[in-house]
Amino acid sequence: MNFNEVTTLKTAAAYIRVSTDDQLEYSPDSQLKVIRDYAEKNDIALLEDCIFMEDGGKSGKSMAKREKFLELIALSKKKPKPFDIILVWKFSRFARNQEEAITLKSMLKRNGIDVISISEPLPEGPFGDLVERIIEWTDSYYLVNLSQEVKRGMKERAGRGEPVAPPPIGYDSKDNQYIPNADAEFVKGIFNDYLNGLGLRAIAVKYGDLGMRTKRGNLPDNRCIEYMLRNPVYTGKIRWSLDGRAASTRHYDNPNIMIFEGKHQPIISEETFNRVQTKLDEQKRLYGKYQRCEQRIDWMLKGLIRCSECGSTLIAINTKSPSLQCHSYARGTCKVSHSITVKKATEEIISYLENAAITGNFNLSQSETTQLSNDKETDYKRLIENEKIKLNRIKLAYQNGIDTLEEYKSNKAKILENISKFEKQQAKKPKKQISKDAYCDKIFKVLKVVLDKSQTEKAKNQALRSIIKKIIFNKPQNSFEVYFY
Repeated sequence: MNFNEVTTLKTAAAYIRVSTDDQLEYSPDSQLKVIRDYAEKNDIALLEDCIFMEDGGKSGKSMAKREKFLELIALSKKKPKPFDIILVWKFSRFARNQEEAITLKSMLKRNGIDVISISEPLPEGPFGDLVERIIEWTDSYYLVNLSQEVKRGMKERAGRGEPVAPPPIGYDSKDNQYIPNADAEFVKGIFNDYLNGLGLRAIAVKYGDLGMRTKRGNLPDNRCIEYMLRNPVYTGKIRWSLDGRAASTRHYDNPNIMIFEGKHQPIISEETFNRVQTKLDEQKRLYGKYQRCEQRIDWMLKGLIRCSECGSTLIAINTKSPSLQCHSYARGTCKVSHSITVKKATEEIISYLENAAITGNFNLSQSETTQLSNDKETDYKRLIENEKIKLNRIKLAYQNGIDTLEEYKSNKAKILENISKFEKQQAKKPKKQISKDAYCDKIFKVLKVVLDKSQTEKAKNQALRSIIKKIIFNKPQNSFEVYFY
């Protein structure tokens, strides 16, 4: 059936998605506009509560991360069917994975629902089905080919000794080449300090204090230092992997990794680099990856206690006499040790809960607890960022002649109004009444599980998590602060 010749009124839903690999296409609002025009011209009633628009760029390769698409498909399965048609700007907006596209469209047809691309009209009869399959195959091939072309181009660049990744610490990028900057002295010092016996954590602390920061502006930790020590770019090389990645993972012995001679100036000699690799390998051999007890041990307070200095979680670090330490302190980014035995921490928290349940005295900040709960429910920062993305897209639609100046001004005003509204909501700190009696009852129930010797540590942990959001351990004051949901 050719839906360009629809003569009876049908109902339709709309699905709108912006491609992650084509930022010059129609904005979401512009896609909706042309879908509305198509529906009006073809006597199709577009249901306002059935317009599904993804926020931000979402890949069509898989539907797993497309929340609105999953909502649409779930609604489409209901009987009687909620609409007759799903309108999309292009079939590739619906899916670029041909197998998924065929499966989903077949499922929709069984419920009497068709998918129509308003920019890709199909002829009537079996030939129309063939054309649709060709379009699906083309969309699927586009993704595969794009990926292969990008990988091939990056490999060719690496083979020519040109950068294939952002510059690491110690380099800037200029004229398609890495240029050493002032941080190069940090790099030299790190390699020398490691060969002279300084550990990864101690190096991270030292150079963090000296002002070194990661490319994201964070303090270096032990993993950052190890990554630098493993990076052959400092010897004038370019590293690339056959799987299409610039060896950015920490799988340093990956057989797919290739090393090419670069065109940039080295910071470290190959002799120094090789000596460091030998020492790192020896350390890995002596202290294996799974020898730290936090990989194996279950304990009642696991994942709940945080450092009062930096907010990181306390982890178990000793298998013979299990004790806790700040995760970031162990990696070198936190300056205050928060060491405490698991036994001592457990006793303190049980005593705290018993006292709270009996007295009803909850030593917590109600406003902070309420705010944390609200932030989890509504991510205003993300909503604001999405509105800013929309601003860029409506500007592009206006520049390309899709929207008029009046439409652009109107859309811009609405988006700015939304941003202002989200910013005000983000700034609010609404207070919520907490029933102490109800919490006392909950605490007594949790204590019953915690004190039951037949219960596993995992079960006790789950019981605690039903009432506790986090526990702050202040080592200097030797105190605990418990925050309830």
